[in-house]
Amino acid sequence: MHTGVVAPLDQADIDTDQIIPKQFLKSVSREGYGDFLFHDWRTEESGAINPAFILNREPYKGASILLAGRNFGCGSSREHAAWALKDFGFRVILAPSFADIFRENADQNGLAALSLEESVVRELLARAHNEAPLRLTVDLEQCIVADSGTLITSFEIDDFRKMCLLEGLDRIGLTLRQAEAISSFEQQRWPNRPKVAPESF
Repeated sequence: MHTGVVAPLDQADIDTDQIIPKQFLKSVSREGYGDFLFHDWRTEESGAINPAFILNREPYKGASILLAGRNFGCGSSREHAAWALKDFGFRVILAPSFADIFRENADQNGLAALSLEESVVRELLARAHNEAPLRLTVDLEQCIVADSGTLITSFEIDDFRKMCLLEGLDRIGLTLRQAEAISSFEQQRWPNRPKVAPESF
């Protein structure tokens, strides 16, 4: 369960190059990209902060739930987009739809990208503007979005995605859960396989 301030980004087809522009893809570390999230929108050509951009406005500073239009995360498959959103402080993205690769990258990084009915998103976008700061609760176990305990809507998520998000598991973590079974299989399959010492390389 997560409760946080909602930042409304009322735009469809937000692509990964807007989320994290290509000139900042200089590291394989997942940290530090939050500083460049939506860089071309957050800053003016002079380099000064753009006071009109939603994330630079006081009611939305520190927001951890991003509300956006359909087809969020389209464009290139860069995983850095999910890294930047999470590093900035977002934990949940709510939108009518997501690009498939972005959703997968979000899952792998513990960022919940959840689809809601477009009519519900439109209503929440209006409320996030008119009632700022709007705080919502997203309950992944119950698959609901609520406001001060009052149900707003439910959402669908498959059991595998839910389990991975709730338990903080990416594909490596899932594999490591089976470490003993993998080791046992290797011993049965290749019982006499010679061990190679690191110093032999």
